[in-house]
Amino acid sequence: MAHPATTPRAAVSRPISAYASTARAVAGGRPRELPFALLAERGMVVGGHRGMGMNAVGAPPGARVAAVRERENTLLSFGRAADHAAVAFVEFDVQVTKDGCPVIFHDDFILTQRTEALYERRVTDLLLEEFLSYGVQKESHKVSKPLLRRMEDGRVLTWSTEEDDSLCTLQEVFEHISPHLGFNIELKFDDNIIYPSGTLSCALQAVLQIVFQHAGNRPIFFSTFQPDAARITRELQTVYPVLFLTEGGTAKYNDERRNSLDQAIRVCQEYDLHGVVSEVRGVLKNPSAILKAQESNLALLTYGQLNNVWEAVYLQHLMGVNGVIVDLVEEISNAVADFSKPSLSQSTFSNSSGIGMHEDFSQQQLGFLLRLIPELIQQPH
Repeated sequence: MAHPATTPRAAVSRPISAYASTARAVAGGRPRELPFALLAERGMVVGGHRGMGMNAVGAPPGARVAAVRERENTLLSFGRAADHAAVAFVEFDVQVTKDGCPVIFHDDFILTQRTEALYERRVTDLLLEEFLSYGVQKESHKVSKPLLRRMEDGRVLTWSTEEDDSLCTLQEVFEHISPHLGFNIELKFDDNIIYPSGTLSCALQAVLQIVFQHAGNRPIFFSTFQPDAARITRELQTVYPVLFLTEGGTAKYNDERRNSLDQAIRVCQEYDLHGVVSEVRGVLKNPSAILKAQESNLALLTYGQLNNVWEAVYLQHLMGVNGVIVDLVEEISNAVADFSKPSLSQSTFSNSSGIGMHEDFSQQQLGFLLRLIPELIQQPH
């Protein structure tokens, strides 16, 4: 992430500590609770991935995840997610432009095409005005740059959606989305760059200033795959929880802190973080980590394609996972609302896997779901 070249547009010279003091006063002098804190009432919480779900560009016709209609990471997508009472929060990705403005975008690079030429720019190398010139424009007299997306296999495809909306800033999201909807702000950094601490701190302060200026009483928590960014965010403020994102051992990195769910729990313990957000297959492959997280008083959430399968979500509910981030927001939030009703017994028993389960869940059903784990893990993602 590039060093912000100027003071963020919405920022002032006031230090982060001053914002934190103000926010703590609003919160009654205590750190704000996670939006999934009342687990006894809700059982499991659902978060909308990039709003109403990510855009599965290039997905085969009929693929379930291709059902997402709205452009991801936009006000339209966040607003639609807010309409679902069972959705506790939306997850979205924040990067900081060259001139210091936090914007909402997932990919490290943004692509467009003019005539036959392909243009690819790193988001953090763009000025805010340049970033907002991509995609559909708010003002009719402005000419938009068509958005394309580079796939993991190197293909570049047209990034079209059934319902489009403009790219936006973090400040706009705070200003236009219901204050009752929680925000999971993912702090995005390039996996292939080793960042100096000063660069991380400068970008994170730009984000935090917007948050403290506009958060009000909204439930908020931060997450990031970058372990040093997680540590610095925790050092810069104590108001909002910080969770560590991990692929749970489903991918390998040079930084060992990123290579397993057990390592992620150790990162949380060392940096005094509040929890882990793991790729769901990492949890299903290592269910004992759920108990380790619970014993360390850490929240545990999951993300990934399997979270669009209600049976996989149900299994996590029984195992004690606190929340799921999903693409099929309406379908999964409705399913979770059904099986998270307080009528279910809250007492648990221990089974041979060492997983806490609801007492009224039959051994036959439990056996079926546990046998289903290997099949779920092997599904393409």
